[in-house]
Amino acid sequence: MSQIVDQLADLTGLRDRDTLDVSLVTSIRDLVHPRSVAVHRVVGDTGDERWLTRAYLGAGDVAARADSSWADPRALPLLAERPERLQCLQAATEIEMPADQGATLYLPLASDSGVVGVVEIVTAHSLNDDFKRLVVGVLRIYRNVQGLLDYSERDTLTGLLNRKSFDETFYKVSAVPRQAAADQPGDRRHGSAGSYWLGVVDIDHFKQVNDRFGHLIGDEVLLLLSRVMRSCFRFYDQLYRFGGEEFVVLLRCSGEDDALAALERFREAVRGYVFPQVERITVSVGFTDVRNGDSPNAAVERADRAVYFAKNHGRDQVRCHAALVREGLLDDDKKAGDIDLF
Repeated sequence: MSQIVDQLADLTGLRDRDTLDVSLVTSIRDLVHPRSVAVHRVVGDTGDERWLTRAYLGAGDVAARADSSWADPRALPLLAERPERLQCLQAATEIEMPADQGATLYLPLASDSGVVGVVEIVTAHSLNDDFKRLVVGVLRIYRNVQGLLDYSERDTLTGLLNRKSFDETFYKVSAVPRQAAADQPGDRRHGSAGSYWLGVVDIDHFKQVNDRFGHLIGDEVLLLLSRVMRSCFRFYDQLYRFGGEEFVVLLRCSGEDDALAALERFREAVRGYVFPQVERITVSVGFTDVRNGDSPNAAVERADRAVYFAKNHGRDQVRCHAALVREGLLDDDKKAGDIDLF
């Protein structure tokens, strides 16, 4: 009993999603002693969903393994390539597959938004009902902790990540060494992306939307814009709402041209989207590279200055801070400060 209490204390004491998945597989291994246990999540775009292994732990492993968060999506297995996992995912129920030497138990990994993955437990023999109830109980606690993380880390209106969660993620990506350029430049869907870029998005004339149509319609615009963002960016890009009409995206791609192309696609998608009552809005976007050892404030300030330039030169455009500096349109050490994001 003391071991169970210890495992639950460890699980509920975590505030990091990556560590939480590792703690989940560790808890299950220590409680039921399987041959292996893994957490597989569904990632990717509609029609091209893949399995991403978030944590895998064998019986003799000292530390958990996982697929890299910046892995080439083509290297990940399609959902249909793991039919037992897919069946568990779609049915949202436990599935056990017996074998000549042991069994594999698949359990749905649920969140407040539905089933998002599968827990795969390989055992030397079928687990009895008591052990299964124990594992299901651990998964329920895991879901509750995930829900608390969502509550503290996500914007209540749009469901995007909030400012509170930005700094920690930023420091992680700014410490990642730049990778080799993508093997297919311009194709972030299949490229092996090499660096992170930060984009700041500001809705043009949003105050006029609130003044003319009211704050209820203004909130609807913010919610719909967040949906456009989700549809335009990839699963490994991090999307934030900092407050008001300011949004931030941490995207991964091989270079400045690819970052510009991704943000331009988003800008054009917003421009072509028909918002109820308001009909059309535009956004101004500024972006910068995330440098090794960068600070969140420094990177946001660079992107912010590019946004300010865009707003003063016609709006409805994407501007790169480094390009503006190269062209002599911005002084690299000038402080903007004209747009307060926080």
